[in-house]
Amino acid sequence: MERGNQTEVGNFLLLGFAEDSDMQLLLCGLFLSMYLVTITGNLLIILTISSDSHLHTPMYFFLSSLSFADICFTSTTVPKMLENIQTQSKMITLAGCLTQIFFFTAFGCLDNLLLTVMAYDRFVAICHPLHYMVIMNPRLCGLLVLGSWCISVMGSLLETLTILRLSFCTNMEIPHFFCDPSEVLKLSCSDTFINNIVMYFMTVVLGIFPLSGILFSYSQIFSSILRVSSARGRHKAFSTCGAHLSVVSLFYGTGLGVYLSSAATPSSRRSLTASVMYTMVTPLLNPFIYSLRNKDMKGSLGRLLLRATSLNEGTIAELS
Repeated sequence: MERGNQTEVGNFLLLGFAEDSDMQLLLCGLFLSMYLVTITGNLLIILTISSDSHLHTPMYFFLSSLSFADICFTSTTVPKMLENIQTQSKMITLAGCLTQIFFFTAFGCLDNLLLTVMAYDRFVAICHPLHYMVIMNPRLCGLLVLGSWCISVMGSLLETLTILRLSFCTNMEIPHFFCDPSEVLKLSCSDTFINNIVMYFMTVVLGIFPLSGILFSYSQIFSSILRVSSARGRHKAFSTCGAHLSVVSLFYGTGLGVYLSSAATPSSRRSLTASVMYTMVTPLLNPFIYSLRNKDMKGSLGRLLLRATSLNEGTIAELS
């Protein structure tokens, strides 16, 4: 039996993508490129915001937090997948799987909560512009981000600990490129009733409630915008939340795609593709959405790159 198909007691087998070695080499190059672009793009967002005092506002503070969460979220699954493709091994230990589940759930929930906080920020900016700086003060902004972190970590810890109590059958094959919690539960020989209750509870508290908050915020925003008399004013108001609305649609759209594809055709290639969209494509596109749709970000990013280029040319000139 080939190395990639062997499994030891206590280890899981991540079936992942194609078995063909040439196809795996192509996928490795593709996913490595996407991962590097994701890391670079989100790091540029963070550096741009931190280096420009004009961007030290609540909206950009939340954006830099979201970019950091996206870096961590994609780094939870992609490096292990690339390692497995490169080494022709699909093995992951139980400890490694639980670690991946913990961080995957934590940063996924953090993304969700930060998007909700950003929707609230846009709601206050558009519906209560005169009181914006009073309401969205630095203390509240810090508490909102800290609260998002604490809730995400506690929710993820709860889910991981309930999985830790399970025992698993001899079939340890996961039809994904990472330890998807729902797929791991299917391999258990133990009663998963408590796990399912915890998963449904987290879906409601960390999924449906935040989404409801986003929808409520945007219903108030659109209602407020429609009351603006001038077309120019409406356009300006829409432009301030266009990027965030695009990211929210992408995040929840791909997440819903994962759920629907898994429910319709379990363990299918379609479900695997939807998971790639959710875990890799969304963090990849977020920096481009915010950079291309935001004049302040484009200007600050251009100045940052110009300073870096000038510094690099100066260093080369000194060395020569």
